[in-house]
Amino acid sequence: MLEVIAHEGNVRELRLARPPVNALGPDLLRALRQQLQQAINDDVAGVVLSGAQGIFSAGLDVPSLLKLDRAAFTVAMDDFFGLFAALAGSPVPVVSAMTGHSPAGGAVLSIFCDYRIMAEGDFRVGLNEVQVGLVAPECVQNALRRLVGAYRAERLLVAGSMITASEALGFGMVDELKPMADVIPAAVAWLQALGRLPRQAMLKTRHIARAGLRAPFEAGFDLDAFVAEWYLPETQAVLEALVARLKK
Repeated sequence: MLEVIAHEGNVRELRLARPPVNALGPDLLRALRQQLQQAINDDVAGVVLSGAQGIFSAGLDVPSLLKLDRAAFTVAMDDFFGLFAALAGSPVPVVSAMTGHSPAGGAVLSIFCDYRIMAEGDFRVGLNEVQVGLVAPECVQNALRRLVGAYRAERLLVAGSMITASEALGFGMVDELKPMADVIPAAVAWLQALGRLPRQAMLKTRHIARAGLRAPFEAGFDLDAFVAEWYLPETQAVLEALVARLKK
């Protein structure tokens, strides 16, 4: 479900390994949150989040989440948004090695990281929550605005657009495109380069620079409001229709 790989320079890779599309179900969300915290506790030089060839993560595992009762769903979403808060507030840098398609939650994981390297080719990324009846909360919208600017973020979010890797690079949603085989090595190398800088100066500067990313979580995230939106009749109908299409 989640592979933990050590690289030179005290860099740790957390590789999503939940076939076929690395969907973020309750168990994977909990494992990823715990392993990120473990890496932080171990004071690694940096963390790489990666996926399988062709797919980084397809986002939330909607079919499994729809089967949960409200209490269990709330726990899963606490891990989901807790993971984003941990990425935003991580005291060590994190790079997203986007090894393919990255819709919805996959894209959200990436925008909370320090740096994003995506596989070049016919891959897409985007926050398509609107298309499945969900609302991207302020903490997510803020993270996207930080990368692409307020107006571009509005257009992408309101339409739930899925854009190509090359468009994402042009918009600033990803930082580099690499051949598939080079995505993870490039992510590791980026962190190794940071590791050669004076550590305390780099980490303190980074902490200041990322204050705006942390701010919505420090102000308090309204998990109950997100859960309530999930159970709205319109949202449930759209999600059920999505699951029916996936079964076909």
